[in-house]
Amino acid sequence: MDDASGAQGGGGRTGRFPGVEWFGSAGRFIEVDESKCDGCARCVRVCLAGCFEMTGKKARVATLEECMECASCWFACERGAVSFTWPAGGTGYLSEWG
Repeated sequence: MDDASGAQGGGGRTGRFPGVEWFGSAGRFIEVDESKCDGCARCVRVCLAGCFEMTGKKARVATLEECMECASCWFACERGAVSFTWPAGGTGYLSEWG
């Protein structure tokens, strides 16, 4: 399997998801605008990787270490508080399935 930079798979960091590796530091590609967050916690509930937590009745990004880059958090937020951008090529999530 090749990653976006053309390197063979197997050089990344693995986590709790079988067949998935993470490469490099993808940075902060998901943010929560606290002024728009109403505390509904939809982003927390839809995130399979547990990237979000509630703090003071507001959602915040706790970690992106195992983010699957699915954008479910962005889609689930009806208030537009979650912003999502794709990580730079060669970083982030890579699976055996493409």
